[in-house]
Amino acid sequence: MQWDVVWNNFDYFLWGAFPDGPIGGLAASIILALLGIFGAFWIGLAAGLMRLSRNRVVKSISVVYIEVIRGVPLLMLIFWFYFLAPVVLGKSLPEFHCALIAFIVFTGAYIGEIVKAGVIALPRGQMEAARGTGLSHVQAMRYVILPQALRNMIPSFVNQFVSLTKDTSLAYIIGVNELTRTATQVNNRTLSAPTEIFITIAILYFVVCYVLTWASRRMEAHMAKYQARDR
Repeated sequence: MQWDVVWNNFDYFLWGAFPDGPIGGLAASIILALLGIFGAFWIGLAAGLMRLSRNRVVKSISVVYIEVIRGVPLLMLIFWFYFLAPVVLGKSLPEFHCALIAFIVFTGAYIGEIVKAGVIALPRGQMEAARGTGLSHVQAMRYVILPQALRNMIPSFVNQFVSLTKDTSLAYIIGVNELTRTATQVNNRTLSAPTEIFITIAILYFVVCYVLTWASRRMEAHMAKYQARDR
C-alpha cells in the first residue's frame, strides 16, 4: 500500500490546487454545498409556500416546478445548464457556476416539499388562532406558522445538506475541480496508488457527512426537549 502518495498530496485533496491556482478539492465541494443549500432554501421556501397557496395559478406553477425537477436526474440537470447556457445567454458560464445553479434548482424542489410538509404538520388551530387575533393570512403565516414550522424542519434541512454534499461529486463530469476530480487528477499524475487515493476521498466525504448527521441528531434531540418543555 502506497499511502505516502496520499500523504504527499493531502493538501491537494483539501484545497485542490497548487499555491497560485483556484480553490478546489474538499474545500470546493463544501463551498458548493454551502452556497447550494443557501440558495435552495429561499427557492424551496417560496415553492413550498406557493404550493400551499389558495390561488390555483400560483399553486400550479409550484407543482410543475417541484414535480418536474424531482423527476429529472441531477446529472441531467447539470448537463442542461452547462450546454444550454451558451444558447440562452449567448456566452458560456464557468463550470462552477453551472454546477451551482443546477444544485440550487434541484435541491430547491426537495426543500419545497419539506416546507410544505412542515407547515401541514402543524395543527390547524394555529392558523385559526392567529387569524382570530386579527392577523391576515400572510401575517399569520409569517409571524406564527413559519417560525414554528421552520424550527421543526431544521433536521430535514441538515439531511438535505448531507445529500447535497455527496451530490457535489457529480460536478466532476463538467470539469469542476471538486474533491472527486482532484482525486482523479492526482491518480492520473501518480498512476501508482488508485486504491489509497479513492479510499482517502471516501473517508473525507464520510467525515464531513458524519459531522453533519451528528449535528442533525443533536438538533432533533434538542428540539424534542424544547417541544416537551413547551407542553
